[in-house]
Amino acid sequence: MIRFQNFSKFYPTRNGRSYIFRDVNIELPTDRNLAILGPNGVGKSTLIRIMGGADIPSRGTIESDVRVSWPLGLQGGLQGNMTGRENVRFVARIHGYKDTRVIEQQVADFAEIGVYFDEPVRTYSNGMRARVTFGLTMAFDFNFDVLLIDELTAVGDATFKNKSQALLLEKYERTKVIMVNHSVEQLKKFCDGGVVIKNKTLEYYDDLEEAIRNYQETYVRNR
Repeated sequence: MIRFQNFSKFYPTRNGRSYIFRDVNIELPTDRNLAILGPNGVGKSTLIRIMGGADIPSRGTIESDVRVSWPLGLQGGLQGNMTGRENVRFVARIHGYKDTRVIEQQVADFAEIGVYFDEPVRTYSNGMRARVTFGLTMAFDFNFDVLLIDELTAVGDATFKNKSQALLLEKYERTKVIMVNHSVEQLKKFCDGGVVIKNKTLEYYDDLEEAIRNYQETYVRNR
């Protein structure tokens, strides 16, 4: 389970605190593949970043009894002043690899960003960053119980998308996913449950179709 206890996330503004999430108390199962649903700006990527440790709550806690990945997606968890290669080398050494050359080459081959692999990550486009982040995670057997995915399958041309999805489906046999994706069809391909972000809190649905209906009734049909 992933447990949210009195969880809030806000940012200071001239008019006081602007809340993204407020006083959330919920337990999300980690034996199902979950889609995160909500319109742009409602906090989907923020939620993924906080669950993956790339951001922190303003108040309260998020705890889990399973191994959750860092955020995989357009933002990712790479250090901006290091090159793609240096990021891969750093992570590999943390996880006990003394000779990192094979891992570096695997990620470089998968990401397909050429000479940019040896340029600082802060110079990357969102798509390039996502390619390296995804390649880095998939190159290791980290044995994550849950993969956090933010728009990852939307990155790159058709060939790269197919390659990414094939690799993700391979991992999918051994892990669960919590996914953000604007494509409902993509969500249906990977997920069976859903979480709707509404009124600055989270609503869990055991059935993905029910979650999609609630999302559409709340946001899409009321435009």
